[in-house]
Amino acid sequence: MAHLGTGIGWRPEIADAVEAMPGIDWVEVVAENLCASHLPDALVRLRERGVTVVPHGVSLGLGGAGRPDAGRLEALAERARLLDAPLVTEHIAFVRAGGDLTASPALEAGHLLPVPRTRDALDVLCENVRIAQDALPVPLAVENIAALLAWPGEELTEGQFLHELVERTGVRLLIDVANLYTNQVNRGEDTAKALDELPVEAIAYVHVAGGVLKDGVWHDSHAHPVPEPVLDVLADLTSRVSPPGVLLERDDDFPRAAELEREMESIRAAVARGRASATAASGTAASATATSGTATSGAAVAATAAPAGPAAGERPAVAPASDGARQRVGVAQASLLSALVADGPVPEGFDRARVRVQARALAAKRAGIVAKVAPELPRVLGESYRPLFVAYAIARPLTGGHRKDALDFAEHLLLSGRPENARRRNRLRAWWLARSGPAPLPRTPAARVARATRRVLLGG
Repeated sequence: MAHLGTGIGWRPEIADAVEAMPGIDWVEVVAENLCASHLPDALVRLRERGVTVVPHGVSLGLGGAGRPDAGRLEALAERARLLDAPLVTEHIAFVRAGGDLTASPALEAGHLLPVPRTRDALDVLCENVRIAQDALPVPLAVENIAALLAWPGEELTEGQFLHELVERTGVRLLIDVANLYTNQVNRGEDTAKALDELPVEAIAYVHVAGGVLKDGVWHDSHAHPVPEPVLDVLADLTSRVSPPGVLLERDDDFPRAAELEREMESIRAAVARGRASATAASGTAASATATSGTATSGAAVAATAAPAGPAAGERPAVAPASDGARQRVGVAQASLLSALVADGPVPEGFDRARVRVQARALAAKRAGIVAKVAPELPRVLGESYRPLFVAYAIARPLTGGHRKDALDFAEHLLLSGRPENARRRNRLRAWWLARSGPAPLPRTPAARVARATRRVLLGG
């Protein structure tokens, strides 16, 4: 596995700051945000300087009950080739559920949701990872995610789940120490125990990010400074192994360049602290060995580098997941996702309060994305935009992408007579009409409803 060094997540909003930042060895870019036919000029300049760029996927849903979509896999492979990347990364998560497998409506989460740590889910994940490995031109690493809620009836800890995944597939790991900390706060999972159980030698690189505590729940926001407890987890990890790369993630509320540089320095300091601890432990162990004349080894002695991942022909065989396993996982995921995005009943065994927190978090995230896709909406609606959108989204699943979501939200408000301020309502109507536009409609019952709706929206 390639040595990466210290990096930062590349985002258009901080492109200039990243380009000017000293000591940046590599960057990671969200694969789905790249246009294959045209790379941003700032990213091109970084590559010309010799800065490694790693594509980071967010939409495969490797932990979902269905097999990975061939088109999404090809798009990820295309970006790996475009960037001449040494590897690509994705998440151990599901992002959609329902459909033909479960004979239920297909639903999109718009977010990374936790996979149940069960044998069925592990079988499905292992086969899906192998399908992805076979389709990609470079090694794959998969990331542990943060969770606000826990699945009932789990059979494995996170460390055990990841250890067996690596053992069965040979996949690399992208370990997010902020996500380990999030799961400690939200789910009571001890980070030191998780690190004890992890196959740290399989780590391709490490993510570090900030979050915020609200009402006793830690939200992995990527919009706040990295807190000291997360840096402590990073130091603990680097006392056990020297990862090929460490990267700062920031996705929103971007600070000034000087603050980003200070965060990078705090990450370097935590890594140095962990390595110093490993050196001290190694020296103590060597001293004990010299005294006793007995060879000593252990997890406290840090590895100097992670070994290279297995080549395709050397990967262990992966048995296909049974149809029954996929269906059981699919039904469970569809039931949870329905409760989160379609106002469905909370499945038995889940913490109802946490499900409500997660549902509101998903709606709030959706509101933020729509605000970026259609920035006119927050300007028209003012401070009422976010509460209105969250109330709208709680019971209305995302369909057809975020641009359609923006139009559907505006239509929903207009049909319900909002906003109450006539000036704002007229501005919203003008915005909606300019983007939806009158179009010939066929003479069907649905078309008559659509024409009637348009007349209402037109105010006549």
